[in-house]
Amino acid sequence: MNRAQVERQGNWLIVRFPVPHQVVSWAIVGGGQTQTHAVAWYRVTKNDLKPPVDPREFLKTRLSEISLPHAVGLLTSADLDRCGDVEKTGDDITVRSIATVGLANTVRIGDPPRLAEPVGTINLLCQISRPLSDEAFLETLSLASEARTTALLESGIRSAETGLAATGTGTDCIVIAAPSGAEPLRYAGKHTLLGHLIGASVLEAVRSGMRK
Repeated sequence: MNRAQVERQGNWLIVRFPVPHQVVSWAIVGGGQTQTHAVAWYRVTKNDLKPPVDPREFLKTRLSEISLPHAVGLLTSADLDRCGDVEKTGDDITVRSIATVGLANTVRIGDPPRLAEPVGTINLLCQISRPLSDEAFLETLSLASEARTTALLESGIRSAETGLAATGTGTDCIVIAAPSGAEPLRYAGKHTLLGHLIGASVLEAVRSGMRK
């Protein structure tokens, strides 16, 4: 696998890829479809994001300060030393999932919208060792979301809004990364080895982050 390097620097958790990776996410910086060498979490406090601070511009500035202006960027209030980091391998495929877990902002799908803590969130990176087709990227995103939700449901954590079983937080973000290259994997369903490795690694990483 093109094994990523994980670094802790002050308020940063940085994952650096040895080769360019295609990335799909809804990250606050670098969201959508992009190519990058790094994904970076920045730990903030409530005071960092008080109005009129724009969280996106705040993070873009922080990334530029450490010479990572093209990284995919995430904000969190979680303890970065307590992330879940799990790797699963089968045949010639490896999936590595890294999750930071904050639970100040728990909700159940379908809860009414409310003003919420912007940083009490679950941020997840799922790195695949093989290139992915567009379809496989989307399916991987779905599986990672399902695994995240399963970990929440197993925990018995409740929605801060309704008291029902929480399925996530209001500001969760998932990042899927795979190296650029030919012959991409086309499918990532639950009946495939890739789907199994994604589900197992994400589930264990989120569980680990919650325990820590």
